[in-house]
Formats: sequence, C-alpha cells, structure tokens
Amino acid sequence: ANVCGPSVTPGRGNLSFTSINLPRLGIKHGIVLGERKKADMKAFYEELDATMDLVKNQLLQRFECQCSKTRANFKFLIGSHVWINSEKLGTSKLRTILKHGTLSIGFIGLAETLKALTGEHHGESEKAQKLGIEIIKHMRERCDMYCQEYNLNFTCLATPAEGLSGRFVGIDKSIYGKLKGITDRDYYTNSFHVPVYYKTTVKHKMEVEGAYHKFTNAGHIS
Repeated sequence: ANVCGPSVTPGRGNLSFTSINLPRLGIKHGIVLGERKKADMKAFYEELDATMDLVKNQLLQRFECQCSKTRANFKFLIGSHVWINSEKLGTSKLRTILKHGTLSIGFIGLAETLKALTGEHHGESEKAQKLGIEIIKHMRERCDMYCQEYNLNFTCLATPAEGLSGRFVGIDKSIYGKLKGITDRDYYTNSFHVPVYYKTTVKHKMEVEGAYHKFTNAGHIS
C-alpha cells in the first residue's frame, strides 16, 4: 500500500530512480570465480542490503533537493497533474505534492546474477528461478520497509536500460575478465528477463518472467 494518499497509479510521477548492478554481487559471492563450491548467500544479501541503503540515501538526498526548488522549476509537470493534488498546490511547498511521487530502486541482470551464484539462469532451471524470486522478493520487502520508515513511496523497479546494461558489463569485464554466461557479451540482461540468446518458447518465457511482476511495483516489461 502507498503511504502517501490512495493506492492508485495515476498521480505517482516518478521522482528519481537508481539501478543496482546485481551481477557484480553475484560474481563476488557466487561460484563463478572458482573460490568456493557454494554461493555465500549470507554475504550476498548483506552487501545487497548495504547497497540498497546507499541507494535509498541517495534517493532521499535527491528528494530533498527537488523539494527545495520552486513551482517554476516544475511548471509543465505540475500543470499536467503528474502528482496527486497538483491542481491544489497554490502557495504550498512543493513537498506537499512531491511526497506522492515514487523513489525507485532498480536492478539489472538477474539472469547473470543467477549464473554467477548457481551456474544456471532462471530460464534454465527451477532451482535458479526459486532463488531469483527470493532475491527480488527480498528487494521489494526492503523497499516496503523504507516506505514505512520514511513515509515516502519507495518502489522496486525492473530496470529496462540497454545503455546501463552495456556500461555495467564493461566495468565488470575490466575487473573480472570474461566469465562464461556472465561477462562474455556486450550487455547484461534487462531486469528479470530470460536472456534473449536463450532458446525457449513464448509460454515458458512469460511463465518465468511473470512471476516477478508482483514484486516490481515501480514498473516492469516483458
């Protein structure tokens, strides 16, 4: 449930979003580097939580910056009623409407993350799919926790960002080299998607990806 106003989609204009490089965490704590036979999921979740906290603080900082602006900075957006009660703003502070917007924490490359942690992605095995759902459910629950703590709409985003997918894999390749099924292409897979190179059926792809829709309340695409 949204903590600022009614549980509706219109009027929730996204304020800011930042996406996390999940494959980096998978590489560091998984089996892919050959340092362990089983993924260290405790360390994985600890670093994921720390990274989410960092992103949350960054989004809060940006929110305060946006709230410190004037109505003139958002003339078109307010006039278009992007945020609930925009038409009633009057001389009130921007915070009274911006609090209705969303602060989104996104993720790239669940498929490569699972490859690094288990040796398979979620399109290849039920075991990997189960872990994938567990990871994204964990992210959503932490976003919900931030909602309660800050009385703001923190949401979990299934990031569709081709540019970012290429940027992240380039950085990780320079650190870890070419890792099969992870850093050996020019991009990471968007959000929770089954990799485009994996041969499967439309039905199977939708069944696998559809399981993540309920967790990504900031938006998703399949």
